[in-house]
Amino acid sequence: MACVHLDDHGMLISLLFLAACLVAAVRSFRSSGGERGGRGGAAIPSPPALPVIGNLHQLGKDRFHRTLQALARRHGPLFLLRLGAVRVLVVSSATMAEAVLKEQDDVFCSRPQPHTVRGTIYDCHDVGFCPYGERWRQLRRVAAVHLLSAKRVDSFRALREEEVASFLDRIRAASCGGGDHRGGGIDVSELIISLTNIVVSRATLGRNRGSVEPGKFRDTMIEFTNLLDIIAVSDVFPRLGWVDWATGLDARIKRMASKLDDILEKALREHEKSRGHEGEEARDFMDDLLSIVNDGGGHGYKLDRIDIKGLTLDMFAAGTDTIYKTIEWTMAELIKNPTEMAKVQAEVRRVAGAEGGRAIAVVPLPEEKLGKMTLLKAAMKEALRLHPPLPLLVPREAIRDTELHGYHIPAKTRVLINAWAIGRDGEAWEDAGQFRPERFVVHEGGAGDDHFFGGAGFRFVPFGGGRRGCPGVAFGTRLAELALANMVYHFDWVLPDGQDVDSFQLVEATGMSPGLMNALVLAAKPLKFETIPV
Repeated sequence: MACVHLDDHGMLISLLFLAACLVAAVRSFRSSGGERGGRGGAAIPSPPALPVIGNLHQLGKDRFHRTLQALARRHGPLFLLRLGAVRVLVVSSATMAEAVLKEQDDVFCSRPQPHTVRGTIYDCHDVGFCPYGERWRQLRRVAAVHLLSAKRVDSFRALREEEVASFLDRIRAASCGGGDHRGGGIDVSELIISLTNIVVSRATLGRNRGSVEPGKFRDTMIEFTNLLDIIAVSDVFPRLGWVDWATGLDARIKRMASKLDDILEKALREHEKSRGHEGEEARDFMDDLLSIVNDGGGHGYKLDRIDIKGLTLDMFAAGTDTIYKTIEWTMAELIKNPTEMAKVQAEVRRVAGAEGGRAIAVVPLPEEKLGKMTLLKAAMKEALRLHPPLPLLVPREAIRDTELHGYHIPAKTRVLINAWAIGRDGEAWEDAGQFRPERFVVHEGGAGDDHFFGGAGFRFVPFGGGRRGCPGVAFGTRLAELALANMVYHFDWVLPDGQDVDSFQLVEATGMSPGLMNALVLAAKPLKFETIPV
């Protein structure tokens, strides 16, 4: 009996893959009718494509937003890619973003469902990836009205202030009581990640996190978000789903789904046991969702346990990374631009200490102070312009045929909005590559959270826009602003070991949601409050 070696097995899979690709390619070309859209309209600008793989080879291995920006410079702010068997429209200007997110928001309002998301988030029973329809509208109402409304966000104020106070204590301990602040540094990224993880998990599950040890819980969430970064073969060649099984991706997805469900199911059971009993911990999101499941019939909601778990995973997947990377990038840009740091620090300390002639105290700044810190908020928005948490946003999908700027767009066409390229567009922003927070003081005019959705004429879309815009912006930005305000208020920050600012490079990591390539390591000198005039 012949023995099949590992190399022979790999070769067999490769040959089968190529054969299947040829079959898929023939079917794809027969059904697509080229790139004209089928109604005799003008062809959408598109880079030359190869048989079978289309434009996949032009994307490179990572940092797709940079590659797509370069392609937009050659083919225009609206161009078409064929990624395997999938048509993808790429949007790279504010004008085109407004057309998709506002003028035709009712058309480009669905989502494709990536293989890793379907396998881990309960077949997309969540608000982020649920296809457009009645179920999505119901989940969106639950998230916007019950979980992330202004009143509900305010209810977590004590939690945020408590954890920020603990965060400041950890910084003080790591800085060794304020010795030579130009000496060895502290891993600020690690401290920020810990802060955001604790706040999001407590707000969502309460203190016990489904009886999972905090370190293990965090590792699980990191593994989960890393898995979501993977583009499966079946995402671009729908007929080749067997390849995801052959490469082990399906098994990895199943293991992660089981691990996540175990945590969430335990948390659900614990919440069900504690319902009706008073406790020290305030109500969390899972409490709210259970109330809707049990009492929501009168309000028209029809949620089940799967919906609870899907919405809960949304909070972790969309919340933790977004918040910590916003804080990290803002601090990194302020360190890289010490003049801007000085301006923000002066504003924060003035607002915190000059009211009523009171002396500045060594206590965390309360949230009520944030409203007057205009330059701090502008600095955070400027960091989000240059470093949006999801540079390509979450893809959209057309629910029907439409016309967009004279081009026919068939239903099911996917849309990628390059928020990173829009934020760095030299035609839309003066000195687009420079960190200049003042530009948002001028443009914002005191606007609230709505400014994050298409602000400055859709030149600023870090969280998308329209009906699929992120519903958790207020929750995330409130924590980010509070953490940043306290960081610059209580400490003076410099690069460690006398490192020169000019040698400090802001290099982004890989992945769909890139933070800094290397941890942000800084030296912190605790402020001597008695030396500051009031």
